[in-house]
Amino acid sequence: MSTEREGPISPPFEAGGRNGDLPAYVSNGLIGLRVREVPLVRGMALVNGVVGRDPERRIESAAASPYPLAGDIACNGVWMSDEPWAVSDLVQSYDFSSAELTSRFVLALGGRRVEVEVLTFASRTAPTLVLQETTLQVDAACDVALRAIIDPAGLRGRVVRRRTSTPGEPEPACDGSMLWEPDGALSTAGLALHTELPGAAERELLGRDWDTAGPLRTEYRLRATAGARIVFRQMAALVPSLMHQRPDEEAVRRVARGKATGFDELRRRNRKAWADLWEGRIVVHGASRDHQALIDAAFFYLNASTHVASPAATSIFGLATWHDYNYYFGHVMWDIDAFCLPPLALLQPPAARSLLAFRSRGLAAAVGNARLSDRAGLQFPWEAAPLSGEEATPGAGSGAAHEDHGSLHVARAFSQFADITGDRELLLSEAWPVLSGVADWLVSRVTLTPRGAEFLRATGPAEVPEPPDNDAFSLMGAHDVLKRAIRTAEALGKAVPESWRQTLRRLYLPVRSDGAIASHDDFRIDEPKGATPSPLAGLFPLDFPAAPEQRQQTLQLFLDHWRDYVGAPMFPALYGVWAAMAGDRQLALELFEEGYAAYDHGRFHQCLEYRLDHTDSEVPAGPFFANLGGLLLGLLFGYPGLQVDGGDPAGWPRRPVVLPAGWTAIEVKRLWVRGRPARLVARHGAAQAELTFTD
Repeated sequence: MSTEREGPISPPFEAGGRNGDLPAYVSNGLIGLRVREVPLVRGMALVNGVVGRDPERRIESAAASPYPLAGDIACNGVWMSDEPWAVSDLVQSYDFSSAELTSRFVLALGGRRVEVEVLTFASRTAPTLVLQETTLQVDAACDVALRAIIDPAGLRGRVVRRRTSTPGEPEPACDGSMLWEPDGALSTAGLALHTELPGAAERELLGRDWDTAGPLRTEYRLRATAGARIVFRQMAALVPSLMHQRPDEEAVRRVARGKATGFDELRRRNRKAWADLWEGRIVVHGASRDHQALIDAAFFYLNASTHVASPAATSIFGLATWHDYNYYFGHVMWDIDAFCLPPLALLQPPAARSLLAFRSRGLAAAVGNARLSDRAGLQFPWEAAPLSGEEATPGAGSGAAHEDHGSLHVARAFSQFADITGDRELLLSEAWPVLSGVADWLVSRVTLTPRGAEFLRATGPAEVPEPPDNDAFSLMGAHDVLKRAIRTAEALGKAVPESWRQTLRRLYLPVRSDGAIASHDDFRIDEPKGATPSPLAGLFPLDFPAAPEQRQQTLQLFLDHWRDYVGAPMFPALYGVWAAMAGDRQLALELFEEGYAAYDHGRFHQCLEYRLDHTDSEVPAGPFFANLGGLLLGLLFGYPGLQVDGGDPAGWPRRPVVLPAGWTAIEVKRLWVRGRPARLVARHGAAQAELTFTD
C-alpha cells in the first residue's frame, strides 16, 4: 500500500464568469487574496494581523489592504479598464500541488486580438511576497502598454505615507512603497512593489513622490510583433505592523530581497515547499475520486492558510473574505483550536505552533477576562480580536457571556500539541501555564451541589436564547482538561491542587433514562436545536471515556436524528466518524456525503459554512475551517481511533478500525510525531491502526 500512486487531485478548471460564486482564494497564511477571473482587475487582500474598526459594529475587525497585484493592458492606446467588455474566453485553473492559480482570457483591443495568461501565487518560503506573471501574445504588430497598480480607492482607511524613491539612495530599491492605515487607526500595513518587463522600450513610474496619497502605478510601453511572447512580472511585499513598527520600510527590504532572489527561483522554492507539505497527503483507498478530491482540497486550504509567520492565528475563514460577508470579523474562535490545530500539529507543526503563539500572546487578556467575571485563572475570549487578543464579540455578546467551553479547547490544544511534538520546553513554559490557568478557572466556574460539580447556565454548541444547566459538551471537555492538567503537573513535578482532583471526581453529567448522555438538564431531542450532536462531540474528538453501553446509546440517539441537524456548520463533518464508531459503515459513507461533500460549492472546492439548502444559509461563504478542519480531524484521529497523550505514540490508536462502506484504508506517508517522520495506516477491520516511525 502506498500513497505514491498519484499526486493531489486538483479541482476542475472553470470556464466563464463566476455568476455569483466566490472568487479563487490564494494564500500562504500571512497574506490572503481573492483573485478574480481576470486577475488584473482588483480583488481583495487580507494581511494576517491587520485590523481596523468595523464600519457597522465598531469593533476590532480584520480589514482589507490595497490589492497588491492589480494591473491593466493597452493595445494601440485602448485600455482594458476602459473597455471591460473586450474580455472573452475566460478560463481559470488551480494547481493544488503547487498552489498556483492560472487564468486565461482573450482581449479585443485596438483592433488586435490579445491572448493573455496570468500565473498568481503566494510564496511560502518568502511569506511577505505575492507574485504574478502575465504573458500575452498579439495577432499582429501593435503598440502595447502594461501597468502594475496598487490602488487603495474604495477601501476604508488612508495612505499615511507613499514613496517612489528610497531615501538616501541614488536609485529606488523598488517601484514604490505605501503605508496603509485602515479606518480606526488600530494597525497599519506596509506594501512595496517591484515589476519587470524584459525588453520594454520605456518604463515610467506614474505619480511621483509629490502624490503623497495616490496609488502606486508603474507603466511599461513597447512595440509588439505578431506572435511574440511578452512576459510582465509583478512582485509585492505586504507586512503587518504587528510584525514591524515601520512596515512599509520593511516591505521595501522584503521586496528587494525577492527581486535579488528572482521570480523563477522563488517559484521553484514555493513548488518545493508545497511538494514537501504534500508528503502528508491523506489517501483514502477505496474512496471515490470525487471524495478524494474533497479531502485533498481540505488539506490544501488548511495548509495554505496557516504558516509559521502568521502572527494572529487564523480566523474561521482563514484569510479569505469577500465584500458580501463579514459575520465573524476575522476573529479567532474555539473552532480553530478544536478542529484545525490537531491536524496541523501532525501535518505542519510550525504552523500549529504559530496558532498557539497567538493564544500565549493573549494570556493577559484571558486573565483580565476571568477577573471581570469574578473567576480565577484564565478565561479565553469567545471571539478573540486578532490584534489585541481581547474579547471582541459584537453587540450584547451572548456567546461570550454563556458559552464557556471555548477555554477548554484552547487548553486541550496546548496539551495535544505538547504530546504530539514531545516539546518539553513548550510543555513547561507555555502549555502548563494555560492548562493550570484553565483548570483553576474550571474550579471557580463550577457550582458544588449535592449532585456534584455542575455547570450552571452554560450554553453549548446549540446556541439557544436561554442558557441551560449542565451542558454535556462543556462537562465532557472539562473532564479531559482536568485529567490533562493533573497528568502534566505530575510529569513536571508540580503540586496538584486538591480542588482539581475533587472537581474531576465530582463532575456531574446529565444522563437520560435510556442511558444516553443528554445534551443538558431537562433535555428533549425535539426541542429547538435538540438534534445538535454535542454529546457525540464529547465522545469524539474530546475522547470522553463513556461506558460501552452509554456510548452506544448516545451514538444511536443522535445518529437517528442527523437529518434534523445536517446542513448547519461545524459538527456535520464528524458524522461519518460517529457512524463508524457505531459500526454502521453504510451510514458512515452516507454521512460523509451529506455532512461534508454536500457543502462543496462553486469554484475550486471551497467548502461552505452552510449547505445551500439550509434555512440559515444567506450568503455562500467559504472555505469554512470548522468544516474542513473537522474532516481532517476525523481522517487523522477519528477513524484511526487515535487518542493522543504523553505515552508511546504506538499506543495512541485505541479502537478497532471501522471505515465507511467501500473504504479499505486510510494512509498517510508522513506525519510529524515527536519531531520525527511517522506513517499512519488505518485498515478497515484491523484491531487498531498503525502509527510507526519511518526514520
